[in-house]
Amino acid sequence: MKYLIPLLLIAQLGLFARNSIAQAMNLDSSPYNMQNSSYNMENSPSNMRNSPYNMDNSAYNASAKNGVYDNSGNRMGYEVKAPSGVTNYFDNSGNRIGYTPAKR
Repeated sequence: MKYLIPLLLIAQLGLFARNSIAQAMNLDSSPYNMQNSSYNMENSPSNMRNSPYNMDNSAYNASAKNGVYDNSGNRMGYEVKAPSGVTNYFDNSGNRIGYTPAKR
């Protein structure tokens, strides 16, 4: 009986440690990571480098190298790589539609 209480405490600590490890989250690809957030100025459509009004991103620029096209060859938008390594995807109106996390 005197070993029962310490044994139960050890078992509870083991279960708690196992559950806390299972809840760990990788923030590299999370939208809650500031590096990936649209609130980060590097990722914002308000940043001129990301803007559709920048001639490099314009759908009217036939020689733009950052266009994103569908399987039919229609331009869907453009991509811009941030200095942090994140690649942001925008539609032709400048709305951010996705991202690819930085590769390490």
